[in-house]
Amino acid sequence: MTSTPDAAPTHATTPADLTATDMLERFATRELSPVEATEATLARIADADPAVNAYCLVDADRALDQARAAEDRWSRGEPRGRLDGVPTSIKDIFLTRDWPTLRGSRTIDPHQPWTADAPAVARLREHGAVFVGKTTTPELAWKGVTDNTLNGITRNPWNPERTPGGSSGGAGAAVALGMAPLAIGTDGGGSVRIPAAFCGICTIKPTYGRIPHYPASPYGTMAHAGPMTTTVTETALMLDVLSGPDSRDWSALEPPAQSFLDGLDDGVAGLRIALSTDLGFATVDPEIADAVTRAARTFAELGATVEHADPGFSDPVEDFHVLWFSGAAKSVEHLTDAQRALLDPGLAEIVEQGLTYDAQDYLEATNTRMLLGQRMGAFHETYDLLLTPTVGIAPFDAGLEAPADATSRRWTGWTPFTYPFNMTQQPAASIPCGFTGDGLPIGLQIVGPRHSDARVLRACRAYERAHPWQRPRR
Repeated sequence: MTSTPDAAPTHATTPADLTATDMLERFATRELSPVEATEATLARIADADPAVNAYCLVDADRALDQARAAEDRWSRGEPRGRLDGVPTSIKDIFLTRDWPTLRGSRTIDPHQPWTADAPAVARLREHGAVFVGKTTTPELAWKGVTDNTLNGITRNPWNPERTPGGSSGGAGAAVALGMAPLAIGTDGGGSVRIPAAFCGICTIKPTYGRIPHYPASPYGTMAHAGPMTTTVTETALMLDVLSGPDSRDWSALEPPAQSFLDGLDDGVAGLRIALSTDLGFATVDPEIADAVTRAARTFAELGATVEHADPGFSDPVEDFHVLWFSGAAKSVEHLTDAQRALLDPGLAEIVEQGLTYDAQDYLEATNTRMLLGQRMGAFHETYDLLLTPTVGIAPFDAGLEAPADATSRRWTGWTPFTYPFNMTQQPAASIPCGFTGDGLPIGLQIVGPRHSDARVLRACRAYERAHPWQRPRR
């Protein structure tokens, strides 16, 4: 039996506790100003971040300058875009003009010109988002937890002794604690979904190419960008913004024909939904399997047809390792021997393993990936959506790549539900679906066929309406 912590925060409610959509509504009526929202967010960061270490850079002066400009636009009735004045954080993987992008690494020189915005950052800037700072990542975003030798250990907002997951762990902790309602992260094997599950927030890894990405990732077409928020509506709004075109990404999709907010509340009646608590091969804590099963019952109560069904593939972890570890080796090929000595030891290990693979190994792994995509394409001819746990275990001790009693030393040993859907490029979301007996969040993963991002978000929203989001107690 899982327990549900009290949703009421132990700290005084401030504008930092508002969702982005609430902020925007209040900006429009002049009930709240972007400056007040930003000041409250910066105060929350000063208060809450020392316990979790979510931010590696906070730029209060620049954020307040941007907020004042947004306030002026709102006062004239001329807001810029759809996020004008909303405090937002950026994972320290994305290039950001005027800020160093160190990627959690001591091998990158901060004292160089920083003149470019990554596509996601550029779209946020165009829509008036207020940039409060950059969030932590493991070095070069290589693993599913968040710690590095440059910034230290990032911790879980529900229990600082535990990990927030990764690699977008700083973003997940920041959103959960009201240290900016919106964040952008990256996901090459689960890196927005894992921290969303462990921090109790909402995210989507959209169909590959839906959000343009630049510079090109060394992990190739498994690497996605994704919004991280407290509500599904905010996630859909951010995805609208982030899906804007950018010519620097040759593999990007055409912008969507309509807003992801359109039809978001249409529900799931009539959908055919598969439930797989273990994908046929994964190990899952019983209380997490129970929570996901209860979540599936909610979809049935809302009018969907829900059946137990496994997709029918075996664990592709070894092929994922070929693709992932080869990408890691590519990402550091330019480093000197002295710089390589500064790398996270775990990253250095997978780099060495990546260097052992040849072209034939890579092509075989790519073939496995294609067959997996075909399998899931056939599966979705029968089922509109697939429900699984996002992560099969509860958050474990911070500072470890894997639980102390794990059979695998690598982060992929405890994330079998996430990386397969990077290989297939499908949209996969994570939303909170309960708590463990220790009061830690449990994530429900909702997977759809490629290009069904709107359907996945609609299902997330249907569940969220039945089970509203809760902020961690502090």
